[in-house]
Amino acid sequence: MSEAKTNVMRILDRQKISYKTHEYPHGKEAVDGVTVASLLGQNPETVFKTLVTKGAGRDYYVFVIPVACELDLKKCAASVGEKRVEMIPVKDITRVTGYVRGGCSPIGMKKLYRTTFHNTALSLPNIIVSAGKIGCQIDLAPADLIALTGARTADLVKA
Repeated sequence: MSEAKTNVMRILDRQKISYKTHEYPHGKEAVDGVTVASLLGQNPETVFKTLVTKGAGRDYYVFVIPVACELDLKKCAASVGEKRVEMIPVKDITRVTGYVRGGCSPIGMKKLYRTTFHNTALSLPNIIVSAGKIGCQIDLAPADLIALTGARTADLVKA
């Protein structure tokens, strides 16, 4: 790998969790997840994006879904026992997570928020998520990632 390790990679190393890194060319701005999958030469069903929401009770929730899918906010709210959840404004991402838009990883946020992965994650041998910065992704076993983040799985996407 050409660049220094990210905090996400250091956390995985400390936990002795096996992973591979993938880098893709990028500018200053984030690109959408389907483009990232294409740049990596990966099936979009195996590349997951990390989305942060806020519930009616003011708690934050993290949802991790395949990049080509759209979050179903009603399903998400039901999965965490909230009346409703809404996406946090882009301007709040760094303050809430410690990450920039397009580089948000389910690992190593400022706080450990309740995290839910779309249920297809466990049917795959490996999934790819952000390594904590734009242009860098990690590829690992979903069971390891779910255990590390204390996450659950549920149906989270629009049909």
